[in-house]
Amino acid sequence: MRPSEVANLQQQIVSRTRRDFLLSSASGIGAIGLGSMLAQDGLLEPAALAAAEPEFSSPLAAKKPHFEGPAKACIFIFMAGGPSQLDLFDRKPELVKQNGQPLPKSIYEGVRFAFLKPETARLMGPMNRTWKKHGECGMELSDLLPHIGGVADDICLIRSMYSEQFNHHPGQLLMQCGRAEFGLPVMGSWLTYGLGSESENLPGYVVLTAGRGSSGGATLWQSGFLPSVYEGVLFRPQGEPVLNLENPKGISMELQRRGLDALNDLNQKRYQTIHDPEIASRISSYELAFRMQTAAPELIDLSTETEQTLDEYGVNRKTPGKGGRGSYGSDTFGTFARNCLLARRMVERGVRCINIVHASWDHHSNLDPELDFNATMADQPIAALIKDLKQRGLLDSTMVVWGSEFGRTPLGENRGGNTNNVSGRDHHPFSYSMFLAGGGFRGGQVYGKSDELGWGVAENPVHANDLHATMLNRFGLDHLRLTHRFQGRDYRLTDVAGEVIEPLIT
Repeated sequence: MRPSEVANLQQQIVSRTRRDFLLSSASGIGAIGLGSMLAQDGLLEPAALAAAEPEFSSPLAAKKPHFEGPAKACIFIFMAGGPSQLDLFDRKPELVKQNGQPLPKSIYEGVRFAFLKPETARLMGPMNRTWKKHGECGMELSDLLPHIGGVADDICLIRSMYSEQFNHHPGQLLMQCGRAEFGLPVMGSWLTYGLGSESENLPGYVVLTAGRGSSGGATLWQSGFLPSVYEGVLFRPQGEPVLNLENPKGISMELQRRGLDALNDLNQKRYQTIHDPEIASRISSYELAFRMQTAAPELIDLSTETEQTLDEYGVNRKTPGKGGRGSYGSDTFGTFARNCLLARRMVERGVRCINIVHASWDHHSNLDPELDFNATMADQPIAALIKDLKQRGLLDSTMVVWGSEFGRTPLGENRGGNTNNVSGRDHHPFSYSMFLAGGGFRGGQVYGKSDELGWGVAENPVHANDLHATMLNRFGLDHLRLTHRFQGRDYRLTDVAGEVIEPLIT
């Protein structure tokens, strides 16, 4: 079938109204049956098929994947700013050995940097770090990650990530959206678009933040050209979970329910006439907000958690001073720990995707003390999250991802050509590290390798598009078939690239 014929048939199916279905049930059922076959062949999008149904169905209703996959939920812990892989995940004895030496011009010639002046820059080894092998797998991590080292056998560490973007916002968009452009859906939006949500009382995609905020801001959880119901919903870990969620004084739940029913009747009639997906999103959002008034406060109430659990996550830890770029007040440590615990509680309640965003790891200076602050903040809660999920039998079906937009250069940053008091690293997209746990990824392994100085990838390069293709695969989604037509083009998360990295998966 030619693309023009498919598009015409899609339009015929989608434009069929409920009244048409009732007046001509045989042709209505036939159209829906044909739509189902087209969807199986990847020629009709799930959203289009849903619009052909005789009754309205929520766009967040759970959908079947392309094939069976082990992952049901994703917790993406996004460390915005670019953590130093050289001080955390990727030991480089040769870099330490050559500390203070210049980099050969043949390596940096033609390379763009954010601030660093390569002509006068010098190699900077992590002089204050010690390294230890962890677990049966012998994964080597720095002394800044002792708790994550305790779950080494459950994580898959990638040391060969690379990117084309050397500035924060474009790099963050690439990691979240598959391309460094505005207006595109992020990974969480694609997941809820493709699979819906198992939760009836909470959003399918939730965002939790800590620290001072990322460069990308809300563009890192946007739905782009997908219906707005798939956009990430920003939760607060304390107080009112979602701003303006509570009823105004004097408005009872009964009165709100009656008003919402009347509004939904009007929206339903309009939807049945024109099948605008944004109307479906509006209906779904109003209903979800009503149910969340009870579910969201219960979610963030940690009084049902044991003292042991709270201690393991470090919820009540005191935040040390002088955190620099990663600090945001006296409760930075507690906020991040609560976010990790809330992520587990959301998984238990059927939320499809949770983003935990912390900023910033952008250590152009004061690398040692500020990285110590950030790593200490993140290490214990993340390890506790992985252990907690495993203990509850949820890790196999929950994908935990730790990563950022890029890493840090093996050269010390000499902004303005200044070679005195160099104490930080510039942005480095040519080789950096991420790790994954659970959700069908094979733990206890290190994949890929950077060169001896940590400058570039030496073995098994992994691009964001490859990572996304592999993540979607674990959810039972073929990244080539998860598409959405917009402005005459079929878009996908992996754009025109991406390969599933088979050695990463079980």
